[in-house]
Amino acid sequence: DKRVNIGIIGAGRIGQVHADNISFRLKNANLVAISSGSKQLADRCSLEHGCQPYYEYEQLLENPDLDAVCICSASNQHTAQIVAAAEAGKHIFVEKPIDTDLEVITTAMKAVKKAGVKCQVGFNRRFDTNYARVKAAIESGEIGDPHMVRITSRDPSPPPEEYIKSSGGIWMDCTIHDFDMCRWLVGDEVEEVYALGAVNIVPAMEKYGDVDTSLVTLKFKNGVIGSIDNSRQAVYGYDQRCEVFGSGGQIAINNNYANSAVISTNEKIQRDLPLHFFMDRYTDSFITELNDFCNCILEDKPVPCTTLDGRAPVVIAIAAKKSYTEGRPVKISEVDLALPEDLVGWDGQ
Repeated sequence: DKRVNIGIIGAGRIGQVHADNISFRLKNANLVAISSGSKQLADRCSLEHGCQPYYEYEQLLENPDLDAVCICSASNQHTAQIVAAAEAGKHIFVEKPIDTDLEVITTAMKAVKKAGVKCQVGFNRRFDTNYARVKAAIESGEIGDPHMVRITSRDPSPPPEEYIKSSGGIWMDCTIHDFDMCRWLVGDEVEEVYALGAVNIVPAMEKYGDVDTSLVTLKFKNGVIGSIDNSRQAVYGYDQRCEVFGSGGQIAINNNYANSAVISTNEKIQRDLPLHFFMDRYTDSFITELNDFCNCILEDKPVPCTTLDGRAPVVIAIAAKKSYTEGRPVKISEVDLALPEDLVGWDGQ
């Protein structure tokens, strides 16, 4: 069987998740190399997976056995690594966001197009079976034409202050997944954004211009209305729900649980709390997204989430921040940058 030889750039938490999946769960990939600026992480991760450690990603890219890279480094390093990988002729899987600056993202896109390599952005929730069922219901017409999309996405606990400093804010760090999901489900582009926010949980958020509680409404070009509510702390667990209402009905997905047990007594009916951590809730989606990426390489098919798809939620996040700051709805056209001529009309493949 043919397999894609993959090298991982960045051996932090998500890099180790992908390393485990490539080594132990994918049948169409081999993990051949891992690089990290931390010698300790590179050595440990490579030892666990029986592959070559590198301490500079440039050296990893010189490995002639490498077909593709999985970029799991800090967001501000993504574009330089995308450019280097593209110039080395390697296919690219990159974690979200590509970057938080649209001009920097343009640099990455140009490199991908020039090299003719595949580049998939890691919006893993597209590969979750629950959300995939919602998408299928919309595309098949089961619920008619969609009118409204509602997403609830709440973390079980807030991140540490050190993380908050450089997270890019709730809309760029957290809601960006939901912006992508809304756009993917609706199948159209957002036209206008209105964001409300509050600091109800972590007072330190204020000094970084961030919020821990958010409600965003989206107006799509085709008339669909979206709403997304986020919180940095849901005391009962990782709260992930979605509903799409249409002309012929509605479809809704609920939280995932560790078990299906329900306790019924003469006083109450109860069950255990939802899964508490995003890695538990979306375990299979991380496997599926890389499996699909590898199949796209082996079968020379279009990737399911392009750099254009990766760019769009960043634009929406920028609009949400501006809306919150200025206290008004913001049109996407106010914050978006025109693509350079050589990228106009390009589909990201």
